[in-house]
Amino acid sequence: MAEVITVLSNPRWERLRYFIHLSKKNPLFLIGLGVVFFLVIAAVFAPWITPYPEDAKYSIKFGSKLKPPSMDHFFGTDALGRDIFTRVVFGARMSIKIGVTVLAIALVIGVPLGLVAGYFGGRIDDTVMRISDIFLAFPSLLLPLVIAAALGPSITNAMIAISVAWFPWYVRIVRAQVLTVKEQLYVEAARSIGVSRFSILAKHVLPNSMAPVIIQASMDMGYTILTAAGLSFIGVGARPPTVEWGLMITDARAYFLDFWWTVTFPGLAIFVTVLAFNLVGDGLRDILDPKVRD
Repeated sequence: MAEVITVLSNPRWERLRYFIHLSKKNPLFLIGLGVVFFLVIAAVFAPWITPYPEDAKYSIKFGSKLKPPSMDHFFGTDALGRDIFTRVVFGARMSIKIGVTVLAIALVIGVPLGLVAGYFGGRIDDTVMRISDIFLAFPSLLLPLVIAAALGPSITNAMIAISVAWFPWYVRIVRAQVLTVKEQLYVEAARSIGVSRFSILAKHVLPNSMAPVIIQASMDMGYTILTAAGLSFIGVGARPPTVEWGLMITDARAYFLDFWWTVTFPGLAIFVTVLAFNLVGDGLRDILDPKVRD
C-alpha cells in the first residue's frame, strides 16, 4: 500500500494525472487523438485488416477496374482494378512515415540551432537567424518543390525537400523560447554556482523550451503529409508502385468526373488526417500553454 501511495505522489504521475484531467475537458482534442490513434493502428496492421493486401503492390486486375463502392470493394476500385480501400489504408502507413521522418529531420536540425542561437546570442545568433531567414523567404510549397525537382522525383527526396523547408520554423520557435528561459532565476542560479553551459542547456533550458515545439510539431504532422501529397500530385513526390494518397489522386484525375470514388476517398483520407492532427495540436496548446489555459 505504501508503494502505491509513493507512486501516486510522484511529481511525474501528478503531471500525468493533471494532463489527463485537462484532456477530458477538451472533446475536440480527444476526437483528434482518437482519429490519430485509429490511423496508426490501421497503418501498423494494414496487411491484416485489408481485404486485398496484394493490391498495395503494382497489380493489375482489368476484370475489376473502376467498380463503384460495394460490399466487395468498400471504396470501389481504380483503373487497374485495385481495391481503393486497401490502398487508402496502406497509404496511411506511408503518410505517417513521411510525417514522422520529416519532423524528425527538422527537429534534429532546428532545435539545436535555435538552442545555440538563443543562448549564446551575438554573431552566432545573427548567423543562424540570417540563414533561417533565407529559407523562410521562399513560399512554403515553392522551396520543397524546387529541391524535390532538383533531386529527382522520389518519396525520399520529397521528404528531404520538405525537411529543409521546415527546420527554420523550429529554429525560430526554440530561439524565442530560449531567450525567455535563459533569464529565469533557476538558470541564473545554476550559472552562478559554476554549472557548465552544456549542463544548463541540456538540463534546464532545453526541457523548459520544448512545449511550443511539441505543439507546433503535432500540428505540422498534418501539414507535412499534405505537402508530400501535393508534391506527389504534381509529379515530384512518390512514384509507382509506392502507395501514397497524393499519387492515388493524380493517377485518377483523368477520369474522376465519371468515377468519383477514385479521388474522393484518398482526398477524404488527407482531409481527415490533417484535421485530426490540427485538433491534437490545438488541444495540446490549450493544455500545455498556461496563458491559453488560464
